Amino acid sequence: LEVKVVTTERAKHFYRAQEIPVTLYSDEDEWQLWKGRSDPVLHIELRRWADLMVVAPLDANTLAKLANGICDNLLTCVIRAWDLSKPLLFCPAMNTAMWEHPITAQQVEQLKGFGYTEVPCVVKKLVCGDEGQ
Repeated sequence: LEVKVVTTERAKHFYRAQEIPVTLYSDEDEWQLWKGRSDPVLHIELRRWADLMVVAPLDANTLAKLANGICDNLLTCVIRAWDLSKPLLFCPAMNTAMWEHPITAQQVEQLKGFGYTEVPCVVKKLVCGDEGQ
């Protein structure tokens, strides 16, 4: 098993890169690799390389982007280019109030409609101190 991690810039707030024991990619890497026509494009190379993609945690912002086809960072570009014959699992993670907003259910259904598989939320104590999904 070989694992590569694609992170968003905002996700970097929650971990230290030196503690991640596998290859870690972010937006900066996308633009360092590509210099001109016919150079490798990282989001396409990652799409070709992977047999499976797991998006965990999937926050409300990225969920909304994916449901609407927005691809403005490395992660959303990999997903937008994803080979739909390969599995993509997504694990929603957000405050309960955000989870219970009606738009969230619509967006989750949109991703399922693309053929992605939801790994359901669990009930627990949240970062903010609330208890819920």
